[in-house]
Amino acid sequence: MARPITNRQREILTAIIESYISTGEPISSGTLAQSAFANAMSSATIRNEMAELADAGLLEQPHTSAGRIPSAEAFRLYVGQLNANAVNPSRTALQTQIDTSFAGIAGASALLERTSHVLAALSSGVGLAIGAAASTDLLEHIHFSRLHQRRVLAVVVTRSGMVRDRVLALDQDLSSVQLETAANFLNQHFRGWNIDRVRNELARRIDHERTLYQQLSDAQLALDANDLWSRTVPDGAVPQQSVYIDGVANLIGLPADRDRLRAMLSALEEKQRLIELLNAYIDTSEQSVRVIFDLEQQDPGMAGLVLIAAPAQVSGDSAVAILGPKRMNYESAINAVSYIAQLLHRIDTGEVAPTSP
Repeated sequence: MARPITNRQREILTAIIESYISTGEPISSGTLAQSAFANAMSSATIRNEMAELADAGLLEQPHTSAGRIPSAEAFRLYVGQLNANAVNPSRTALQTQIDTSFAGIAGASALLERTSHVLAALSSGVGLAIGAAASTDLLEHIHFSRLHQRRVLAVVVTRSGMVRDRVLALDQDLSSVQLETAANFLNQHFRGWNIDRVRNELARRIDHERTLYQQLSDAQLALDANDLWSRTVPDGAVPQQSVYIDGVANLIGLPADRDRLRAMLSALEEKQRLIELLNAYIDTSEQSVRVIFDLEQQDPGMAGLVLIAAPAQVSGDSAVAILGPKRMNYESAINAVSYIAQLLHRIDTGEVAPTSP
């Protein structure tokens, strides 16, 4: 921002931002005078101040005859005001809702997965959580159930208490007997094994004894890290971090052109890019929430999105975040990210334990 703004300009800018968040529409001086100031300030005065704010790079005019909308710099200023005004009160209805959502959840993977779900539900964007790969997550039991042709329900239970289920689409149909045989084989030979070790061993056996273990090739899908364990690992690499994503459908309604939306969704599908994005902006030595607007500098596919993120501790360094459009409830989003990061730390250190649901 080239120069400081006056208190009156700050008040007008805040009203414009909150109106834009609420409606998504440009706002004119006349409308603002009536809706935000109840005509206590004339539209002429507001119009002059809006011209000054535009010259300062805080307002943009999308069309010649339209009103004004806030710029990215204006949102930065707005978020700075929220932080200065002590966002994150000690106890709110939002925090009570979060506490309830985490009731009964235990184990690093389950906590991170629930984090992504809760953040997506509380925001207009995508909930993200990354953490150390669950190298200690051991297989307890697996069950396959045939739903209909080439559709199988896979249920996996781990020693940490996490239960995952997925409907799998198979290339070829398997009978109930074949599925039971595969599940019995896995439960008999691999109970207590690390999940990644199970997958690698199955791949090795299928490769060396393809005929004998052909029936397990489809069952292996149930243990694929990109599916059941929400993990993306480059070929031949040792998994270091897991990423959990929820709420991608929230972006479908963005008022973006088709090509830009496709780029956004493509970026979200490549989970390794999300890990790199969060790692680029999160300093685990700091505990504060960061709000980043210029994501396209890190990844062009993220143009038009905002990242609200904070470091966390879940069996090691982790991070939690909301990825969403500029039109979001920043106070609620910042509070949610901050509180969940603190809650995960307290659970990780044993300060608090998940209560029964």
